[in-house]
Amino acid sequence: MRPLSVFVVRPKLGDGGADRITLTLLQHLDKQRFKATLVLNRRRGALLGEVPRDIEVVPLGAAGMLSAVRPLRFLLDGHKPDIVFSTSSGSNVTVALAARRPGPRLVLSERNGLVRDQPRHKLWPLLLAKRLLYPRADCVTAVSAGVAEDLRRRLRLPSELLRVVYNPVVTPDLASLTEEPVDESWFDEDIPVLLAAGRLVNAKGFDLLLEALARVRRQAACRVMVVGEGALRGQLLARAEALGIAKAVKLPGFVANPYAFMGRCAVFVLPSRFEGLPGVLIQAMACGASVVAADCAFGPAEIVTSGKDGILVPPEDPATLAEVLLALLRDSARRRALGEAARMTARRFSLEAVIPNYVRALDPEGV
Repeated sequence: MRPLSVFVVRPKLGDGGADRITLTLLQHLDKQRFKATLVLNRRRGALLGEVPRDIEVVPLGAAGMLSAVRPLRFLLDGHKPDIVFSTSSGSNVTVALAARRPGPRLVLSERNGLVRDQPRHKLWPLLLAKRLLYPRADCVTAVSAGVAEDLRRRLRLPSELLRVVYNPVVTPDLASLTEEPVDESWFDEDIPVLLAAGRLVNAKGFDLLLEALARVRRQAACRVMVVGEGALRGQLLARAEALGIAKAVKLPGFVANPYAFMGRCAVFVLPSRFEGLPGVLIQAMACGASVVAADCAFGPAEIVTSGKDGILVPPEDPATLAEVLLALLRDSARRRALGEAARMTARRFSLEAVIPNYVRALDPEGV
């Protein structure tokens, strides 16, 4: 039997969480069962070099995702894949418009709650488009139960169309990557490092982490390192300067192996305003870090049992965040206990646990 052809569609293959999940799927889907092709709006992104060589990468060459509808439809009509899988919230509308119905099995993936901090004039047209187009799909995967419920309620989708599929963010190489040496002097010094990771955007709440750091440093020495890149770099650095903590804040940008940092930090912090399912939180737990996360919508409460394998704090509350961080910095035994429990919890998000759920979404008849 020939493998099913799967066209995996994204705007690009950058260094964000959804990009890494897409790469993981391309690397680990059973090649005897699926023949994958990666379709990008443009052939660019930090992770392109890690795509397996036997997977074709097809650039659409469009200026934006909406202008990609016509070239994508032309591509699908010409190749007639068995399955079209959009792994980006930003490409779902494009793919739903481009895929003819009836036609290939259409699988869309939603990775965040629908209502975020976008301007109203941009948000509601997008919600309307998704409400009209998502019913065209054969399956809509959601990265958490919270996201699935948000989709059901806001888009009026039937429950049978939705499938919760956690991200496979714990890979077999994570343990060895955690043990790799790091070229970062902060981890060679005695001052504890609070680590965070993600795009430097408002949703991630790194400004709240800076506010908390300023409070913690009044009583204990520590530093904050935020791994990632984004539009708010300048604002975050300016805020650190205004708070008088600039020398205790480092933004190293993209780091090829952030897991070695996770294995060495005092505490991993997720101060997000909202999430879908925060992969960096799970990966930090898999690396044995003690974690503190904002109990935002959605995801952290589906991962962390507060007090057992991490600590949840109210979102948008730097004062409480500071109190919890200060208590952990003063209690190394509790940090170790949380980290050990976190490592066990993270197994729920391993390749072995999650990939079969993606297979069921892509090919339910073959299960």
